[in-house]
Amino acid sequence: MEKDEEKNITVNRKARFEYSIIETYETGIVLTGTEVKALRQGKANLVDSYGSVKNGEVWLVSANISVYEQGNINNHEPTRSRKLLLNKKEIRKLSSKIKEKGYTLVPLRLYFKNGKIKVEMALAKGKKVYDKRETIAKRDYERDKARNFKN
Repeated sequence: MEKDEEKNITVNRKARFEYSIIETYETGIVLTGTEVKALRQGKANLVDSYGSVKNGEVWLVSANISVYEQGNINNHEPTRSRKLLLNKKEIRKLSSKIKEKGYTLVPLRLYFKNGKIKVEMALAKGKKVYDKRETIAKRDYERDKARNFKN
């Protein structure tokens, strides 16, 4: 059997710094044709985007998929809200968690998996300033340790 082939389109590196990740979900996404073509060219940005639950559906809000250059008058709007595809059970679980104080739904990456476009969403809790400092200190320590080991 063939291995699932994954190719990243874009990664939201800021999300892992700003939030502590509690749980991740692989979701499908509803797109138009010009959006898919723009994503094949790698023209997407997940910074400042988030997920929200409205009327029992999960939406990806303010994710920027740039306009497709070869598109015509029917081109898509770059920052429109896009529906995410999850099971009802997962949606119920997410909506109850998001209603709790401090929890949010954040996109981590956008990628191709077996020809389909997927979004990795994370249930996350915002980090405090001291947590961010701790993350930076840990990263610096690891970098110094690797540098010393190499020498």
